[in-house]
Amino acid sequence: MSLAALSEDTSTQTDLAEGLRKVLADVVVETAKAQTYHWNVTGMAFGPLHALFQEIYEDHFAAQDELAERIKMIGAHVNGALAASLAASSLSECDGKPNAHEMVRRLADDQERISATLLDVAHHAEQAGDMVTNDLMITRASVHDKFAWLLRSHLDD
Repeated sequence: MSLAALSEDTSTQTDLAEGLRKVLADVVVETAKAQTYHWNVTGMAFGPLHALFQEIYEDHFAAQDELAERIKMIGAHVNGALAASLAASSLSECDGKPNAHEMVRRLADDQERISATLLDVAHHAEQAGDMVTNDLMITRASVHDKFAWLLRSHLDD
């Protein structure tokens, strides 16, 4: 479906925009969580985890722009308020002072949840004929799957 056709089909546009907004909200929350963990990780795995958490938040920060731009391309509004992201996200923000193991577990769980949401939006985009959104969602799901795998690898004994 072309952008012009998508902007005329308000029901499809609304459904896709809502899915994209949810993904964006999850990525915003996860960016902040990964950066907070980057600042606070300690222990024997400090070096590799500090670097991995930075890789995650830098990737996610760039992805926020890509997702927001896609929302705008399909003719919808992007609410950049942090409170809106927290309200729309299925993820919780960083709380307490988790140890390195708990940080890794929480981020891995979040990455898997984001990937599942992305694949759900990809499915809806494909059904709507919006192959550009579909491709973006699948590409992002692959990134989150890889981060989940990298994180889970730190949990193996």
